[in-house]
Amino acid sequence: MRISVFRKAHFNAAHRLNNPNWSAEKNQAVFGLCNNPNYHGHNYELEVKLSGEVDRESGYLIDLGELKQIIYEQIELRFDHKNLNLDTEEFKHLNPTAENICYVIWQILRSHLSERFDLSVRLYETPRNYVEYPG
Repeated sequence: MRISVFRKAHFNAAHRLNNPNWSAEKNQAVFGLCNNPNYHGHNYELEVKLSGEVDRESGYLIDLGELKQIIYEQIELRFDHKNLNLDTEEFKHLNPTAENICYVIWQILRSHLSERFDLSVRLYETPRNYVEYPG
């Protein structure tokens, strides 16, 4: 039986959208308020989707407690209450757009999950703005 399971999590983080190769004027024109030199924050909502074949012996696709722990250790502890531009290695040289944050999260989780799972990550920057990377 092929099925999907979902786990939600959240983290709060600050960031600034800025391309160092552009002028201040171009950064302001493209990123607007998100280019604030003093940063701004979001209450990010994360949704992780795993799909695959259910284990016949356990009846699980994955133990959701295990998935919860991976997300907590690898994502929440890494990004929660951080300035993504200043406090994380992942975004020292990568603009922390919602798109890039989502992809980085997918990469981190992919490296900690079995290849037998299809992985998709959805990241809500606001209740109305979200991105998804299906792998």
